[in-house]
Amino acid sequence: MRGFISGVILTLLIIGVGGFLVIKKGYLSFNADQEPGFVEKKMAMSAMDASTDRHAPDVKNPIAANEENIVDGAKLYVDHCAGCHGVPSNPESQFGRSFYPSVPPFFKDAPDMPENQNFYIIQHGVRWTGMPAWNKTLSEKQMWQVVTFLSNIEKLPPAAIKEFQPAGSTAPLPAVTPAPMPMTH
Repeated sequence: MRGFISGVILTLLIIGVGGFLVIKKGYLSFNADQEPGFVEKKMAMSAMDASTDRHAPDVKNPIAANEENIVDGAKLYVDHCAGCHGVPSNPESQFGRSFYPSVPPFFKDAPDMPENQNFYIIQHGVRWTGMPAWNKTLSEKQMWQVVTFLSNIEKLPPAAIKEFQPAGSTAPLPAVTPAPMPMTH
């Protein structure tokens, strides 16, 4: 029995040292334009989801989902997020597709995580993805306004949709259909 346990420990040690050497000697490619393997995809996304679940504080959005806050969030989104995450007229930004993992196109696939997790990701960013931590650039209120905007991206009021139109344009934008805005306090 002692020999078996020693064999298991030695095998695990060899696997660990071998894995370390493969990484340390540069045999793994970290190119952003190369599709990663199945194991990397599963491990990275699972680790990010688990980390967000564990570290995002259980807080409620203090910003009311009213037209003013959603419009303010839309303005912030246009200034800070649209280049990567897209706009109604161009939901999949070419720039956003150049990242790995590719940037979520929010006008094509709205964020579906809880608001506290969206806030946490906006606040702290996501390492190795290109998603910056906005806590040095935006105030807490501004980050919550972006979260409020994202939570309502599928039912934007007309004033928020207007933020995506080029200056001076009155033509409607194709990809977003405004819905009546519920007033919450």
